[in-house]
Amino acid sequence: MKRILILVVLVVLAGIAGVVARSSSSRAELREFVSSNEQGEVRKEIREKYELAPGAQVELAGLNGSVKIETSDTRTAEVYIERIASNDDAMNRRQINIEATANRLSIRSEKRSTGLFSRFFGSEAHEKVTLKLPRQISLYTKGVNGSVNVGALEGSVEVAGVNGRVEIASATGSASFAGINGNVMVALTRIGQEGVTLKGINGNIELQLPENVNASLEAKGMNGRVVSDVPGVSVDEPRHGHYSARIGNGGSPIIAKGINGNIRLTKAEKVVAPAAAGN
Repeated sequence: MKRILILVVLVVLAGIAGVVARSSSSRAELREFVSSNEQGEVRKEIREKYELAPGAQVELAGLNGSVKIETSDTRTAEVYIERIASNDDAMNRRQINIEATANRLSIRSEKRSTGLFSRFFGSEAHEKVTLKLPRQISLYTKGVNGSVNVGALEGSVEVAGVNGRVEIASATGSASFAGINGNVMVALTRIGQEGVTLKGINGNIELQLPENVNASLEAKGMNGRVVSDVPGVSVDEPRHGHYSARIGNGGSPIIAKGINGNIRLTKAEKVVAPAAAGN
């Protein structure tokens, strides 16, 4: 009888040991699988060149990553996009579409049809966009999950739906910024009749104004302050969260609404054109 009991106990212990061993083996295989995914990144590059006419419009939309734009006195647009994903499926969930004519360059990301599970839980590719563009363009950017850094433009700028810092070295004419989760810095060489619009920005704003500019600022729904470092410009606060300022003789509107941060007015530095090469 004792032998039978000992035999039963040994069988049970062997069974438990087998379950533990199988469980440990499963966890080891899972760790190896995850590690393999991390080491097996998929990378793709896009390199293109296009000729743009002066005053062309450049549009960027739906990009998952940072955008850096360098500008110079040229008519050639150079596009470099580096895409990184954990695997081929993640890379293929979105595609980059580029359309170009002499008057327009469009770089957009579009989602491809995928299963329900992948649509909600699958990862996607991350982009790093670097552009070299002519100065004489207007820029429209919408839906960028990353910072936006732009050189000097001789045209208008419109930026919306950005999750990151936005910095514009200089722009001419109208400027519009909306739905930005990050600080904003923009320098203006001239303000057009349409003026400047700032809406729904979660961050501090630095607005660099040109010398002898005539504009009128009105800010409503501010969760922050409006201050001026521009000589001769004082800011009034007739009621809490509502600011106004007369810049020069007044004129082009600067409208700010729903800002969760401070607005600072500063004097823009003069943009010096590059010297001509010697003969």
